[in-house]
Amino acid sequence: MSHTEFTPEELQALKKMKKWPRFLLFPGLATSGYACFVYGLGGDSLAVRTAWILFVGYCCFCVGGVLHETVHQTLGARRWANLWGGRLVGTLLFIPYSVYRETHIRHHAYMNTPEDWELWPYACPQASLWFRRAFVWFDIFGAALSAPIIYGRIYFSQNSPLSRQARTTITREYVALAAFWGVAAMIVIGLAMMNVVQLHGFDPVWLLPLPIAGAFNTLRKFTEHLGMASYDPLLGTRTVIGSNWITRWCSYFNFELFVHGPHHRFPRAPHNQLSARLDEYLQQRPGIVVPLFSTYLAALFDMLPCLLRNPGVGVNVGGEVQYRHKRGVENFASEVEVPMTDGELRQVA
Repeated sequence: MSHTEFTPEELQALKKMKKWPRFLLFPGLATSGYACFVYGLGGDSLAVRTAWILFVGYCCFCVGGVLHETVHQTLGARRWANLWGGRLVGTLLFIPYSVYRETHIRHHAYMNTPEDWELWPYACPQASLWFRRAFVWFDIFGAALSAPIIYGRIYFSQNSPLSRQARTTITREYVALAAFWGVAAMIVIGLAMMNVVQLHGFDPVWLLPLPIAGAFNTLRKFTEHLGMASYDPLLGTRTVIGSNWITRWCSYFNFELFVHGPHHRFPRAPHNQLSARLDEYLQQRPGIVVPLFSTYLAALFDMLPCLLRNPGVGVNVGGEVQYRHKRGVENFASEVEVPMTDGELRQVA
């Protein structure tokens, strides 16, 4: 499988990055909040249960952001910790680590183009408007199912670009995932047969924080990309740099992924450097106007008409039918704006 290659300066920056407050707070909040929700703390009224569902769902959404950081291998300087931490989180989310990584690498290399597997079907010119209009709601409300489908396509598709080595690694991860959940199911069934647990007392509402977390993640993806025609990392994404403490707080606990354009332009940079990298980039190019928002709600409202009318990116929203292939697809390039040869410019059918 591929590994992200860092320069000595990048590795040093990763070592200095503070990351523990996120791990100490939100996993603890997700666990304790879920226990309080199941226990019925505060009562069983609709308002109280709804508040618990949204709160726990948001905490799980922030914890899920760990998987994104591990596939970039920027969650600290230890490669093995990124790999095995990502495999653990991916197993819990039904998305093997290497499936996510191989898909996400191409999302960075071919953002908003038909070869952006992560933005299927929105980037696919063969996907009709009506199919995209229907799928977008499944992607929001059925995110727990749509995400494994979208990421798994790169493995199961007949047109998969995966190498034999990558396919072997992913096969093993799918087997491990199935074994983990199979054993978990057998343990629960066994405990129920021994009357240690009472399945008839299970309330399906207890599962709602999980699809809520998935819906939060899908809306984040849409807010960053939906309706964007450009293939440029900064011009083809919406970037949010908070002007108030709520936005800054939410951005911090989601690994600054809201600063999305710079994340695409500098995918190996630690997330705490993204705002500064954007300032530096714009100072060197004063004529560039990027889609920059000071609150996440402003970016969300800018995206909503696209969601309702034409959920698409790139070609499907008027983008050029030609796009550039990037070198080094197997690695997250620190600066994707590289010279291209004529042979790398492809016509999209």
